[in-house]
Amino acid sequence: MPIEQKTLLSALKEVKEKSGKRNFTQSVELILNLQDIDMKSPEGRLQENVELPYPPAEKPNKICVIATGELALKAKRANADLVLDRTELEGLAGKKKDLRKLANEYDFFIAEAPLMPLVGRVLGPVLGPRGKMPVPVPPTADIESLLKKYHKTVVVRMRNQPVIQCRIGTENMKEEELAENIQAVFRVVEGKLKRGMKNIKSVCIKTTMGTPVKIKL
Repeated sequence: MPIEQKTLLSALKEVKEKSGKRNFTQSVELILNLQDIDMKSPEGRLQENVELPYPPAEKPNKICVIATGELALKAKRANADLVLDRTELEGLAGKKKDLRKLANEYDFFIAEAPLMPLVGRVLGPVLGPRGKMPVPVPPTADIESLLKKYHKTVVVRMRNQPVIQCRIGTENMKEEELAENIQAVFRVVEGKLKRGMKNIKSVCIKTTMGTPVKIKL
């Protein structure tokens, strides 16, 4: 466990106390400031999907599935937010406004592997820069399990700076749940950094409108 549970719970309690009352449910965010990172190396382009133990938002992530045949039927039965088949995907080609709307509306994209070349041509220009390129899956994939997984997933990403900021929950979640989500992110990030925890300079948590609280490492 990268951070002591007691330290985390104490910091989360302080974050909630400093959040102030708002007329909406605030997100709780984790901010990692990194050090000794070569931003031009693969390490400096870190981007990982991290499945959390608890959903990080009141509303689950919206997921678009791009598939044909049996996989498309299974995705519809599993209540995917949107299912696009080959014809619908081809129909979006060149429609910049529709493509931007699609890219902004959905958090994750899952695509049947044989469709990936077409997906790359049509959706690549809008999804690539947003870090939302589809996850390729075989036609026999257990789509129901994948949807459950991505409903609880966050993207951990570095953008030009050695800083990672991601949502790990909401202020009305239990401190223990938030702590587990933080530890899940830590495990993945630590495993991707050359020097592990030594590459982490400082850690803060904060609510949307609240004051950041530093966690002792």
